[in-house]
Amino acid sequence: MKANKTHKTKTHALEKKIRDKTARIGIIGLGYVGLPLAVAFAREGFNVTGIEQDASRIRSINSGKNYIGDVDNSELKKLARSKKIRATDDHNELKHADAICICVPTPLDKNKQPDISFVTSTAEKLSKIIHKDQLIILESTTYPGTTEEVLKPILERSGLKAGLDFFLAFSPERVDPGNKKFNIKNITKVVGGINEKSTGSAALLYGQIVDKVHKVSSPRVAEIEKLLENVFRSVNIALVNELSILCKKMDIDVWEVINAAKTKPYGFMPFYPGPGIGGHCIPLDPFYLAWKAREYGINAKFIELAGEVNDRMPEYVVELIQNSLNKKGKAIKGSNIVVYGVAYKKDISDQRESPALKIIEILIKNEAKLSYNDSYVPKIHLNGTVLHSRDVNAIKNCDCAVIATDHSYYDYKAIVKKASLVIDTRNATNGIVDRSGKIVKI
Repeated sequence: MKANKTHKTKTHALEKKIRDKTARIGIIGLGYVGLPLAVAFAREGFNVTGIEQDASRIRSINSGKNYIGDVDNSELKKLARSKKIRATDDHNELKHADAICICVPTPLDKNKQPDISFVTSTAEKLSKIIHKDQLIILESTTYPGTTEEVLKPILERSGLKAGLDFFLAFSPERVDPGNKKFNIKNITKVVGGINEKSTGSAALLYGQIVDKVHKVSSPRVAEIEKLLENVFRSVNIALVNELSILCKKMDIDVWEVINAAKTKPYGFMPFYPGPGIGGHCIPLDPFYLAWKAREYGINAKFIELAGEVNDRMPEYVVELIQNSLNKKGKAIKGSNIVVYGVAYKKDISDQRESPALKIIEILIKNEAKLSYNDSYVPKIHLNGTVLHSRDVNAIKNCDCAVIATDHSYYDYKAIVKKASLVIDTRNATNGIVDRSGKIVKI
């Protein structure tokens, strides 16, 4: 009875700190997920300490300079000046934190298997400083079981018991870079703790910065829910990508097909083809789930096939470039090719897993005279080579223009006019009259 009473008292102490905004928040990883989250907490009055290994990011945050488009620069400057948010590379600074959110990368290795080394190394550091009545939340996308099977045992090396001495939960990030309609505040936060108190504390914490929290029964449910979100998108994108290849063979405009299909008011959701998929989630999550499925003797063929179809799209785009140039009596080798856009989606600077980078890499291997433009990404690193974005106004005539990312600032009529051939992977030239037949869409 005494232990239960202590547990109850401590939980109430944490909840009181959260409610009155005196809880000290730690955010580990200040990238596209962590920095907006840190700003959201600081905006609501919490004191936030961010842990980041990139020295330039630390300097930027502490001086109030933003490096992520979804964060308002003036707001970050104000929060940094008032000391509501600060950054460091020292995990020991979290010794006195009341709640810690882990937002570190979870990439795939070269064999497309989950690499959770950033999660485990973070957990090992926290195990040395964790204290009673502390709330730990993992936000990094991962396979079902990570929170309970990997994170929990490492944290308990501290001698503290998860769910009793400290509280542990998983809450998947739902960040869509560049989205002006949906943000941290108005996107429902899913929370699953290892016990009721952990779930309740995490839900209460996020309830201070979001409009709605949805509780689930366990971290495993929350972990697989996140994978379902992105596998759903991966599978449907793969479907339209495959359909676009078929329609090309049949001389049918796939974009017209999709526009016709979406007039149906039920049972259909439009997805669109493209040069491949990018970002941290959709290219990776299907492989996380397929990898975990094998542990249970399940070969997730449908999920893996979607990943393979989407991975193949950059090569298909290059084949389209090659075939289209051949019809004009030219080869990729020696042709002046300009790639417009290298970010993985329009109007952002995020180039993680961008299919445009893969297209550029293949074109360079085929000895194209390659250049690119993207004002959001002034330079790119490819296999030890640094390429710099060309001024869009300085680009004159070219043998082939490849629209890989449909940024809003592009004058597509001007691009079509300058180029002898336009490979449009985003339907960006829709509505432009093309009597010469120079526009080729996927």
